[in-house]
Amino acid sequence: MIAVRIQKLVKKFGPMVALNEIDITVEPGELFFLLGPSGCGKTTLLRCLAGFYKPNSGKIFFGDKDVTRKAPHRRKAGMVFQSYALWPHMTVAENVAFGLKQQRMSRPNIEVSVEEALASVQMDGYADRKPNELSGGQQQRVALARALVVRPRCLLLDEPLSNLDARLRYDMRKEIRRICKEHELTAIYVTHDQKEALSIADRIAIMSGGQVEQIGTPQEVYTRPRSQFVADFIGTTNFIPGTVIRTGAGEALVKTELGEFRGVLPEPDKVPADGDAVTLSIRPECWKFDSAPAEENCFLGEIGRAVYYGEVAHYAFFKNGIKLKMSELNPRHLEKHEQKDLYAFTEVEDVVVLSQ
Repeated sequence: MIAVRIQKLVKKFGPMVALNEIDITVEPGELFFLLGPSGCGKTTLLRCLAGFYKPNSGKIFFGDKDVTRKAPHRRKAGMVFQSYALWPHMTVAENVAFGLKQQRMSRPNIEVSVEEALASVQMDGYADRKPNELSGGQQQRVALARALVVRPRCLLLDEPLSNLDARLRYDMRKEIRRICKEHELTAIYVTHDQKEALSIADRIAIMSGGQVEQIGTPQEVYTRPRSQFVADFIGTTNFIPGTVIRTGAGEALVKTELGEFRGVLPEPDKVPADGDAVTLSIRPECWKFDSAPAEENCFLGEIGRAVYYGEVAHYAFFKNGIKLKMSELNPRHLEKHEQKDLYAFTEVEDVVVLSQ
């Protein structure tokens, strides 16, 4: 296991700045995700780590070694591509053995290593098949085995599940995490799929416009976003503008058109002043309904028709022309809610106060 350190990394394509002084440290054995919309720089960063792109400035360290200018094959990094990139004329075993042959390993050692790699991804028994005889999930496992067989110091994955159907993607998420942890790999994984990142990452870097917006555990970035971009990109939320009445103990009391709300400050060292304009972020699932008011963070509104999905129902909730998104887990009495005046309330810890 090694740490991967990225220091002040800049990559430009002509006048366009794709990466703007990126600083990230990935801990040894960590499954670290780069998450963001198309064009945010996540794939460019991964290709810089792999050695396919040369940065304009900054440094990349694998452990204590500066690999910024080293060729890809000298970094000992395994790469899993979005397209799998398997040789169609080779068998599964030949595809997996390709990197070992380039290293001039002996034939008996290659055979043992290939067998072990295929077993680790549960593809033993498929060694003699061609890629076109495999399903998408099986091809993805072969691509993983090919990356693992060279015993990389770092595993780089570029949207490896994007070509799979939803059910197979779900199963392969767990497999990738299992494989990374069993092999004690430091892995850096690029995706734009929020659920994928939230479900298997140790930590996530949210990127936008070539910069890192926030780094944290899945729970941290979801429940304590530090900007409107992060709150909106990770899941669904309600934004409610307001003005700070007072602050204290990592919280702020905010006046809004829906009433007064007390919420948490995601960055205690960045406290807004009284009278500052802020925005509240409240997730749809954080609301509760009642016929009686709560002591705080509560207002009376009208609930609209439910959209029922079985395990959850989504509602539109209206107050003074403001429409909010609210959700209810395990809904049982939809007909009692529709078109009724109800109090909607939420806990203080579920309200995040974001500076504008």
